[in-house]
Amino acid sequence: MTAKQNTRLGIGLMVATTAVFAAQDGVSRHLATEYNVLMVVMIRFWFFALFVLAVAARAPGGLRAAARTRYPALQTLRALVLILEICVMVLGFVKLGLVESHAVFACFPLLVAALSGPMLGEKVGWRRWMAIGIGFLGMLIILQPGFGVFSPWALVPLASALLFALYSLLTRYVARGDAASVSFFWTGTVGALGMTAVGIWFWQPMTGPDWGWMALLCCMAVLGHWLLIQCYAVAEASAVQPFAYLQLVFASALGLTVFGDALRLNVAIGAGVVVLAGLFTLWRQRLREGETRP
Repeated sequence: MTAKQNTRLGIGLMVATTAVFAAQDGVSRHLATEYNVLMVVMIRFWFFALFVLAVAARAPGGLRAAARTRYPALQTLRALVLILEICVMVLGFVKLGLVESHAVFACFPLLVAALSGPMLGEKVGWRRWMAIGIGFLGMLIILQPGFGVFSPWALVPLASALLFALYSLLTRYVARGDAASVSFFWTGTVGALGMTAVGIWFWQPMTGPDWGWMALLCCMAVLGHWLLIQCYAVAEASAVQPFAYLQLVFASALGLTVFGDALRLNVAIGAGVVVLAGLFTLWRQRLREGETRP
């Protein structure tokens, strides 16, 4: 295939990925409304770990190659940060709904850009700092601090965005010495162990229909990650990453039609500002990568 065809396919895969992840968030919200969040995430990671082990076993070198890392402590920290981020985000779905949670979470690329300097030593120019500042104004429009009674639950998806930004930066750091398959292995296995250590104490009996929803959630999690892997295999991340914002659109549509979430004007405006600022930072990153590429 030509590079153009690869990019087009990668965009299609990213759109499919965001649709699957948005649906997954809807199922997560339903289950976390009925059962403890920690138990729901724990079962999801059990299934994810089995998927990771199956993929690693079929790869060249098997499980031993997948587990061989130059950064065991950082890989462990990555996985623990991710499971904490997922638990916090699912809690946000329950307390705020899909629309507002995803509107706030959309700021994570801006947080990645802001933290890439101190954590990775990358240069952040004035244009990207300006975009980060504009994105912060968008966050203020969404959260509306000082207007009426400010709900502390509004900070939950913001905390999730910060955790995911930290996870993304740690992923980029360990990529300097570990293959993506190694990071994938450690994410699934350590994540399952970490969630089991906490979630097993909050076990609740589930009804038959909800076990069906749980099975669907696990399958969608695996499908979403598989689509994402295929996406990055056929196209550059900088070319397809802007389309990841479609998850905000899909999740909001699901929240409005299925869960009866309300779309407040300030949330729509603020989310638009955050997304535009995020797209600008991604565009600047792509330009910078093009300039440094031989």
